[in-house]
Amino acid sequence: MTEVDEDFEALAGPSDAAPAASRRKPRSETRIDHEMSFVLHTFPYRETSMIVDVLTRHHGRVGLVARGARRPRSALRGVLLAFRPLALSWVFGRTRSVSGGGELGTLTRAEWLGGQRPLAGEGLMSGFYVNELVQKLLARGDPHETLFDRYVETLVALGDDASPGPVLRRFEIALMREAGYALRLDHDAHGVPIDAHGLYRYVPEQGAVRLDAAEGADESTTHGGTLLDMHRDDYADPVTLAEAKLLMRRVLQHHLAGQILHTRRLVIDLQTLEDDRR
Repeated sequence: MTEVDEDFEALAGPSDAAPAASRRKPRSETRIDHEMSFVLHTFPYRETSMIVDVLTRHHGRVGLVARGARRPRSALRGVLLAFRPLALSWVFGRTRSVSGGGELGTLTRAEWLGGQRPLAGEGLMSGFYVNELVQKLLARGDPHETLFDRYVETLVALGDDASPGPVLRRFEIALMREAGYALRLDHDAHGVPIDAHGLYRYVPEQGAVRLDAAEGADESTTHGGTLLDMHRDDYADPVTLAEAKLLMRRVLQHHLAGQILHTRRLVIDLQTLEDDRR
């Protein structure tokens, strides 16, 4: 178990321009204790601290300041790692927002809960992809207990060396639903039931649009059978698995609104490097 000093100076922000007396005015505090959490990402803050972006069971995505976590002898250096189930405690009210990113809490305690296999190889890369999706599509401060449970199931499956394709598709669909972009996969954009033998183009914000029989299939089209399989959460058919990957890539690109998925870019670069070596 690791404890972090609770007194932490306010983060730099626009309000720092206020008079000193105003800055010393006590602020109301909210304490959260022993919350099950997972680290999504960390980045340095000042000389010895870091900011930690976490996904929590009851509070959704939360940003925390971990004071002194980058010191050589800090026990937090071995605790605040991705894909580990943690029990975190923090207090809101001691820090201000940074660059409009919302209020940050101050981490006061961190404990590794154990009991979960570490990710490796393809599963590890898939885990980083999942974390990046959560960061980019889920707003801070909104509880999503169902998604948290799906996140845990996803990490367990990746740790058990499950085929990452079906695991990632299931998580992507769950994340889209929780973020308010649920996919309708059993009916088309006009409310007509999907025809398993039909050919469709999925249009974000509208849904599946059936194509004329004369139009040929390409990477932007999806067979009706694939949509129905995705609705049933069935990825046994290789065609379904391949088309579902392309469909979700297009839908995610739309909702990411130009944001780059660095993990996807890294996977492409690694695959290109491997091909060059052959």
